[in-house]
Amino acid sequence: MSQQDRAARTQRALIRSAAQQFERYGYEKASLSDISSGAGVSRGALHFHFDTKADMAGAVESAAARTLRHAVESLPTAGLSALQELTDLSHRLGELLLWDVVVRAGFLLSCDGARHPGVDLCRQWQDHVDRLVTRAGREKSLAPETSPEDVVNAVVAATLGLAMLSRSDREWLNGQRLTGFWGLLLPSVTSPRTAVGLEQGGTASAPDGCLARGPAT
Repeated sequence: MSQQDRAARTQRALIRSAAQQFERYGYEKASLSDISSGAGVSRGALHFHFDTKADMAGAVESAAARTLRHAVESLPTAGLSALQELTDLSHRLGELLLWDVVVRAGFLLSCDGARHPGVDLCRQWQDHVDRLVTRAGREKSLAPETSPEDVVNAVVAATLGLAMLSRSDREWLNGQRLTGFWGLLLPSVTSPRTAVGLEQGGTASAPDGCLARGPAT
């Protein structure tokens, strides 16, 4: 293994360890000593890659943002309406939050008002939701009296709320919770005919390489 490969592997291990510590203890209480120990490296090796804890938090957020972007770009969308794509994407986010500690910690850090995020994941997610709701409006999928802004607010609040609640109980990320949410929301913001044609539990499965399946961590 080359020196460059070893450095990249060490950096990935440090980011994952930092995510675990940030999720478990929060940003303020997480310690660099525990992060380096969790990654199986020395404090010197940690500081070779990251100068401060803030740098580590930024790296976690950036890694989570890359994973979210890949999930959005790899989601099968051919022939799907904007509302179905949005429903599918919300389920994909739920899967990522369940299986990927870096994504969970990235959102927790980004949505924490106590520190300025390096990458605003919460805003990025809101932008994805807004893009699809706007498209749904162009497709005439929303009921005439429905406010697109209200739909965006409801979806963002529900999905990020599940992410926050999952910090103490991972069952909040059970896919049935999101399916139940869509079962309530979709009939109230679309015509009955449109709602019937939508799969509230999602239509897409994660492509190979998008999620690292295994015990939730």
